[in-house]
Amino acid sequence: MPPAEEKVYDVDVAVIGCGPVGALTANLLGARGVRTLVIERNPAPHGRPRALPCDDEALRIYQQAGLVEQVSRDMHPVPVVEYVNRGGRALATVALAEVDFGLGHPPLSFVDQRPLEQTLRAGLGRFDQVALSLGVELVALRQDTEGVTLVLRDMITLESRTVRARYVLGCDGARSTTRAATGIALAGSSYAEPWLDISGDVAPDAIRVERTTFVCDWRRPAFASPGAKGSYRMEFMLRPGETADEMRRPETIGTLVEPYVDPSRFAVTGAVVNTYHHFVARQWRVGRVFLLGDAAHQIPPFMGQGLCSGLRDAANLSWKLALVLAGDADPTLLETYEIERRPHTAAMARTSARLGRLFQVRSRSAAWLRDNALGVLQTVPRIRRFVRHFEFKPLPAHPTGLMAGGRRDGGVGTMFPQPRVATAAMPAPHLLDEALGAGFAVLGLGGAAEPSRGEWGEWRELAVRFAVVHQAGTAPDGLPPVRGYGGAERVDLVDVDGTISAWLRRHRVEAVVLRPDRFVYGVVAAGETGRVGHALAAALGTPQASTRPSVLARGAGLIGG
Repeated sequence: MPPAEEKVYDVDVAVIGCGPVGALTANLLGARGVRTLVIERNPAPHGRPRALPCDDEALRIYQQAGLVEQVSRDMHPVPVVEYVNRGGRALATVALAEVDFGLGHPPLSFVDQRPLEQTLRAGLGRFDQVALSLGVELVALRQDTEGVTLVLRDMITLESRTVRARYVLGCDGARSTTRAATGIALAGSSYAEPWLDISGDVAPDAIRVERTTFVCDWRRPAFASPGAKGSYRMEFMLRPGETADEMRRPETIGTLVEPYVDPSRFAVTGAVVNTYHHFVARQWRVGRVFLLGDAAHQIPPFMGQGLCSGLRDAANLSWKLALVLAGDADPTLLETYEIERRPHTAAMARTSARLGRLFQVRSRSAAWLRDNALGVLQTVPRIRRFVRHFEFKPLPAHPTGLMAGGRRDGGVGTMFPQPRVATAAMPAPHLLDEALGAGFAVLGLGGAAEPSRGEWGEWRELAVRFAVVHQAGTAPDGLPPVRGYGGAERVDLVDVDGTISAWLRRHRVEAVVLRPDRFVYGVVAAGETGRVGHALAAALGTPQASTRPSVLARGAGLIGG
C-alpha cells in the first residue's frame, strides 16, 4: 500500500519565535481575527531575569493588544536618568518625570522579561484562532505564489510535520533561523568590548544608587538601575584581558556591585557576558516572509530601544496583514512595512550609537574633554533643555509610506497624540484609543469628521469610525452612544484636556484621518472629507471582494472601543 498522504496544517500567518516580539505580534493578529500559528523551539518561556526598557510607544502598542494593564502592573517607572563621571559628578540629567510626549503613557519604565513573556503568552489564550506550538523548530521553508510551506520538527520526538501559511513572520531573534532560510544577509558591526550583564533581587534599603545611572568612567564604563518587582540591573564593560569566567565569579561580582547595592543582600539571578551589535538585515522581506525585531535589526543598547523597536515592527505590520488577508487591501500595501520602519529604526540606532560613543570614552584625556564640553554646552538653556527633556529621542514618524501625498508633511506621517477623552459609554476620562475601535478613524470638531451624503460613497468600503469631537467641559452623559452611520460607526467624545482641538488648530485643519496604528494618514480641510476617503481607498488598492467581514470590524471589540 502506498503511504498515507501527510496532513498539511493551513494557517493565515505563521509566527516563528515566541519571545516578546513574536508573542505581541500574535496577540495583535489574534485580536484582528487572523488564523495564526506561533512556533517556539523552547518548551518553556525562556525569558532571562532582566529588566527591559519600555517606552510610551511600546505601552501604547500593548494597549492596542488589550494587555497594557497586565504589562504595567509590576513596572518600575524611571523618573530620572543620570550620566555621571567616575567621581559621581553629574554630567547630564534626563528628567523624564518632566517629560510628556503626549502618547498617554510614561516615557520610560522597566519591566521584567519573565512576567512580560508570561503575560503575552497568556494573552494568546483569548483567541480561538491562535495556536502556540512549543518545543518545535523551523527546519525549512519553501515559497510559491500562493503561500509558504514550512517543515517543522518536534525537538523531543524529532517528528516532522508540514504547515502551509499565507505569510511567515520571523520573530526569532538575532540568530534567526527564518532569516537564514531566506538567505538574507546582515550589514553592520559588533562593538569590540564585551559587557557583563548582572541581574538580581535586592531589598529597597540595600540599594545605594537609586537612580538609573550611566557611569562614564573611562576605566570601566557601567550602568546601574533599579528594575521591576524589587530587581536591580547592572552592566560593566570588560577590560582587555578579562574573561567571562573570571567576571562571573561571586567575588568579582561582589566587588563590582558594591557601589550600587549591598552585595551581602543582593541575590544574583543572572550574570551573562554580552557583546553588543549594530546589525541591520539587507532586506526585511523576501516574498511572503518578513523579519521583525532582532531578526531584522540589532540596535546598540544605550537608549534601551531594542525591544521597543521590535514592538513597533509588530504594530506596523499586523494591521496591514489583516487587511490584505481579509481582501480589504491589495498585497502591495505590505511593501510599506520596511519603507516606513527602516528609517526610524536607523535613526534610533544612530542616536544609540552616538550615546554609546559618548558613554564609552576609554582614555583619561578624552574623558576630561568630554566632561568639560558637556558642562559648557549645558550652560546654554536650549541645549540643556534638549538633553533634560529627552528631545534627542527620534520622533515616531514615517518620512514616506501610506499617507496622503506619500510623504511626511506637517502632522501627516506622525503618531497622533493620545489624550484623555470621555464618551457616553465611558463618561470617566480615558485614553483616546479606547474610543476609536480597531480600524481607521476620522476625528473632527462638530460635524467636520462626518462626510456628507454625497461623500459617503468614498468611505463605504473602509472600516472606519467617525469621532465627533466636543469641546472640553461638555457633559459626556448628554452625548449619544456609539451608533451606526451609513455602514460605519460614529462616536461622540469630549476632548477633556483640549489636546485634539489644539492639534487641529495648530495644523489649521478641520479633521484628521488616523490609521489603525494611530499614525496620521491625512488631514482634512473644510468640505474635503470625501476626497481624503477616496485617496485612502485608492492607496489601499482595489482588492478582490471578500466573503468574510472586515477583520478590522471583527476585532473592534478587542482593540479598544
